[in-house]
Amino acid sequence: MCGILAVLGCSDSSQAKRVRVLELSRRLKHRGPDWSGLHQYGDCYLAHQRLAIVDPASGDQPLFNEDKTIAVTVNGEIYNHEELRKQLPNHTFRTGSDCDVIAHLYEEHGENFVDMLDGIFSFVLLDTRDNSFIVARDAIGVTSLYIGWGLDGSVWISSELKGLNGDCEHFESFPPGHLYSSKEREFRRWYNPPWFSEAIPSAPYDPLALRHAFEKAVIKRLMTDVPFGVLLSGGLDSSLVAAVTARYLEGTNAAKHWGTKLHSFCVGLEGAPDLKAAREVADYIGTVHHEFHYSVQDGIDAIEDVIYHIETYDVTTIRASIPMFLMSRKIKSLGVKWDICGEGSDEIYGGYLYFHKAPNKEEFHQETCRKIKALHKYDCLRANKSTFAWGLEARVPFLDKEFIEVAMNVNPEYKMIKKEEGRIEKWVLRRAFDDGEHPYLPKHILYRQKEQFSDGVGYGWIDGLKGHAEKHVTDRMMLNAANIFPFNTPTTKEAYYYRMIFERFFPQDSARLSVPGGPSVACSTAKAVEWDAAWSNNLDPSGRAALGVHASAYGNQVKAVEPEKTIPKMEVSPLGVAI
Repeated sequence: MCGILAVLGCSDSSQAKRVRVLELSRRLKHRGPDWSGLHQYGDCYLAHQRLAIVDPASGDQPLFNEDKTIAVTVNGEIYNHEELRKQLPNHTFRTGSDCDVIAHLYEEHGENFVDMLDGIFSFVLLDTRDNSFIVARDAIGVTSLYIGWGLDGSVWISSELKGLNGDCEHFESFPPGHLYSSKEREFRRWYNPPWFSEAIPSAPYDPLALRHAFEKAVIKRLMTDVPFGVLLSGGLDSSLVAAVTARYLEGTNAAKHWGTKLHSFCVGLEGAPDLKAAREVADYIGTVHHEFHYSVQDGIDAIEDVIYHIETYDVTTIRASIPMFLMSRKIKSLGVKWDICGEGSDEIYGGYLYFHKAPNKEEFHQETCRKIKALHKYDCLRANKSTFAWGLEARVPFLDKEFIEVAMNVNPEYKMIKKEEGRIEKWVLRRAFDDGEHPYLPKHILYRQKEQFSDGVGYGWIDGLKGHAEKHVTDRMMLNAANIFPFNTPTTKEAYYYRMIFERFFPQDSARLSVPGGPSVACSTAKAVEWDAAWSNNLDPSGRAALGVHASAYGNQVKAVEPEKTIPKMEVSPLGVAI
């Protein structure tokens, strides 16, 4: 993994231009503290800041084909690189890097190889034979990437906004699942799964198929030559990731390098719900657990740094990024270079509490599709940038291409929340791992109510942020909000406060246009707000805004549902895999 920056076709091959590209590349140094480099071919520049994870000794970039006519700079992890190498028997690889296959695949297949890659990636490939280039981003947008255009006809690519602002006339987020070709001068979607059309699937629910797909997604991500761990909040998603990782770590190459004892990490205010649950899960699955505490003031002090790094003014993203940012710094100080985490499950399974109000399976499914398509603007952006701020990589098995296709092919009727039947949010995922004979997790953790990360770290956290903003944004300032910020006008003092900071770092129109907006309740899309008329008067991204659903909802207390039904007894192989 690394931070990449490329300037292509700028009609300037001078030393001054090279120095400028190096200067911009250094803005991404936090993403890759292990090595840096710049490759120049005429008026095209490929720069990188490397975080060395696979083949740290020889995998420096750019990566080339045999005669160095094709150069690649890439931020990514290609989990099937060993299989792909076997499909390229006539090629000689210079390094053991998982990304070394990209240039060779291009030689064999041209621009139509991207769908062969199983992993997360953003890359720029320069073909010096005809001075053409292609740019591509992974299916969901787990890696961050932006594209910009200069007045001189140049195309700019960067892992972060800060590599582009000031030098491009216009820049924007590079769309996930797309490829940009210099030959066609346009984007082309390479990722076209069945669910993307939002057509309602009809496949029956198969808990074992779902379980196998997820276990496979976790295991393939245990590809490393450096120390790693798991982010464990004590919620369902991170707990399942931790449990599966702990169960299958032995026998992997990762275990051969670093042992079979998994390290887990959690962050929260003193007494936070997540801390207690995470500690219990860690004890149950046998991890070496690290618990980090922070105060509301610690978080407030980090607000400006966080907004600079995550490059958004979206309220819920900032709320959740701050504790993740603080925890990532602690984790990196222990010598860990990547973590595996639980992002993406709520979007796939309708795990957010507002899904309790979905009127039918059609709207439920379409909302999950909308949420997955927008992940690169929210949770993927947070997980990527708040960890990479300290040179730490986050891996997300729930967003595995194969797993998503299995999960999104299930008839959404099975995902619907039906309290009268004991089916709470993400029931299909909980039931798939409810194995009475070989349990993955304690039953009450497996059926723990959804807590958004910004709530689970401590309910006082969001209240503290609101209180801080109240001191810095006056009622008079709010009266002028629409005039000062006509695009995505902030409607709360907290949103106004974050926007002021963002505009100071990124004052360009392109920067503010890169951030999503619109009404939301408990992380819903604007469309889903229509599901409950009362929500329009209670627009807040916190899960506690889901009135009548969250057990600690604002001004409301309801009893959480604890289903008692379990999955039927399963046969289990000697390796612990259900068969």
